[in-house]
This record gives sequence, structure tokens and C-alpha cells, in this order.
Amino acid sequence: MNSEAIFLPMLMNMALTAFVWFYMYAKRIPAMRKAKLSVQTYTTPASIEEHLPAEVNYSANNLKNLFELPVLFYGLCLYLFVSGNVDVVYVGAAWAFFAMRLVHSIVHSTLNIVILRFYCYAAGAVVLWFMLGRALLGALGV
Repeated sequence: MNSEAIFLPMLMNMALTAFVWFYMYAKRIPAMRKAKLSVQTYTTPASIEEHLPAEVNYSANNLKNLFELPVLFYGLCLYLFVSGNVDVVYVGAAWAFFAMRLVHSIVHSTLNIVILRFYCYAAGAVVLWFMLGRALLGALGV
């Protein structure tokens, strides 16, 4: 197995984060213009949520979420590569994690169906905890 295979799902998750960032501004800037308020009105996240429609803020909330569990995912992928432990199980799990993050982001940024969003988030988390647990056991020699 090529150890570098772990990087593609990692890079795809980074690209997803970039896409959500652009999508957030594509939604937010027109909404701010439509509101016709001074840009100084939007000094805090609370003021943005207060003055813009909820659906405009979905992608911003998703962007924040993309800097939670995925940060552990990135570190774990780098650890697996550096330690030479990348295998087909880790690569498959990394793709599964990315797939769940992708679906979660689509749901969170658009329809925002909370229970569906939760299931996607939880499934991705379980995959990540599996990867981390397996790496920890391997590092401990178990």
C-alpha cells in the first residue's frame, strides 16, 4: 500500500473546508447588501446571526464545525504517514470520514435537518474514534 494514499481524503476534506468558506461568503455578502446596514453592524457572530436570516448562517456554522473533529483527523493522518502505519483499513476509514463530513456539510449548509446532520456527524466521529483507537493500540504495541 502506498502510504501517501492517506493524503487524498485529507486533502479532500481541506478542499471541502475551502468550498464551504467560499459558499459562506457567496450567501453572506448578498444578504448583508440586502439588509442595507453598515458593515460595522456585523462586529460579532451574535450580531451577524441577529441581522441575517438563519439560512445565511448555516454555512458559517458548518465552517466552524470543520475546525473541530477534522483537526484531529489531519493530525492522525500525518501521524499514520510519519509512523509508517498507513494501510488499507486506515485509508478506507479516512475516505469514510471524509464522506460523512461531506454529507454533513451539505446538510448543514443547506437544508439543515438537525437529525440527519447529527447522524452524519456521529458516523464520521465513530470512524475517527476507530482510527484513533486503532492507532493508539498500535503505538502501545497491543
